[in-house]
Amino acid sequence: MARPADNQAQTARGRLATQPVGVRHLTALFMLAAGSAAIAAVRDWHDRHVLLINVSQSLPDWAFLLERARFPARGDYVVFAPGKAPLVRRHFGKRPAPFVKITYGLPGDLVSRTGSAVIVNGRPVARLKPRTRQGEILQPGPLGLVPAGCVFAGSPHKDGFDSRYAEIGFICRDRLIGTAEGIL
Repeated sequence: MARPADNQAQTARGRLATQPVGVRHLTALFMLAAGSAAIAAVRDWHDRHVLLINVSQSLPDWAFLLERARFPARGDYVVFAPGKAPLVRRHFGKRPAPFVKITYGLPGDLVSRTGSAVIVNGRPVARLKPRTRQGEILQPGPLGLVPAGCVFAGSPHKDGFDSRYAEIGFICRDRLIGTAEGIL
């Protein structure tokens, strides 16, 4: 004796088999196209996104989802290559991991200083330290207008190593990797 589920499956197969060949072909083509579009969308998303882990204490989040090749807006987390300054190489190696900081200044914004306070468009964003925790001299970063295609990035952490220092400076498109969303 056939069970009800078996009867339903046979009935569904029977309905599909009784449909005209053209409808079956169109259904198969639609399913193939929808599947291909879904795979392409996932592949495109995968090619532009990466999970990053922040091992420093300079930001409140420790896990980020990177979106490559997106120029940041003010307040966005920006991901960039820190460059090859001797101080960067000594502390982070020959091939340092990307840095994640907050975008404080955009092209055309004014970066200035009053004492140790670093100011962007009249708003204090960070403070300079004269030396690293290991005693090495830190050179103050760039002042003036943020150039086209560049950002001024930093963090509120007192030991943040970012655009406030010459070793990092303005982050321009040649070092810009993308933006990030804090997820944890």
